[in-house]
Amino acid sequence: MRTFVTGGTGFIGGAVVRRLLEAEHEVRALVRPGADTRQLDGLRVERVEGDLLDFESLRRGMAGCGWVFHVAALYSFWGHTWNDFYQANLKGTRQVLEVARLEGPERIVYTSSISALGVRKDRSPANEDTPSTLADRIGPYQRSKFRAEEVARGFARQGLPVVIVNPSSPVGIGDHKPTPTGQIIVDFLNGRIFGYVDTGLNIIDVEDVAAGHLLAAEQGQVGQRYILGGENLTLKQILDLLAEVSGRPRVRLRIPHWVAQCWAYIDVAMARMNPHRIPAATPDKVRLAGRYEFFDPGKAVRELGLPQTPARVALGKAVGWYRAHGYAP
Repeated sequence: MRTFVTGGTGFIGGAVVRRLLEAEHEVRALVRPGADTRQLDGLRVERVEGDLLDFESLRRGMAGCGWVFHVAALYSFWGHTWNDFYQANLKGTRQVLEVARLEGPERIVYTSSISALGVRKDRSPANEDTPSTLADRIGPYQRSKFRAEEVARGFARQGLPVVIVNPSSPVGIGDHKPTPTGQIIVDFLNGRIFGYVDTGLNIIDVEDVAAGHLLAAEQGQVGQRYILGGENLTLKQILDLLAEVSGRPRVRLRIPHWVAQCWAYIDVAMARMNPHRIPAATPDKVRLAGRYEFFDPGKAVRELGLPQTPARVALGKAVGWYRAHGYAP
């Protein structure tokens, strides 16, 4: 089948493109002018130059496609304004779905995020039905993804064949940027993590996330959302697994949240004085660390057959890839 992918130059989008090609689909990818195309280089992909706000490039990309995967998003904790997130994540999503309504693909898979979902105060795993409000979102990225998912659900209610997927924290091969989760791995491998805060994440192999996208297109119910997640681990458990698979020493120092919050303000202040510096921590990131982002992927496992690669294996893939590509010794 001919497919159209936005965000194919990104970490998740690149994995989706590779999975589509493995399944012998034709792939057409939207590529922004000047974008880093390492995810697509060497692959049998038709490139359409444009962006999410370019109506005509979206129409050219979707023309004749049976499936559309809207993966593109701005995901960052530093260096962007609310308007940047609004344009990319909210307005861009609306534009993609408006064009899809005109072009009439059989299925649209919208890549949302666990950032749009609620979490439980007792730290038990949340699911697709856990209550979530805009007021609970921390930072412009979470707020923009929450509102963008509402847009996608609205189009589904109007009859557009939209299925929503909510990836957790993917790790693995191909994280060129790297993502905030990937940066934790890179920093650990380079000996830049001296302590940890009390928090938790849901870790999934990016290749399982890509498989989940295709399964959602094949079997997902229109208007439903599916958590694409794996194992729930504390940050300490993640760092311990990284120590095991990499051979590096364990991190043993536990840092209180109030200390981390104070450091975040100092780190941001130094970054503002040096335009080439990116802060390792921001106040929003530390506030997010105060929540255990534990999620239950059971719905996607039962209804879609989402694969569940062990976190140890996924982290091992990531370590090997970062080392092979010069991110760490």
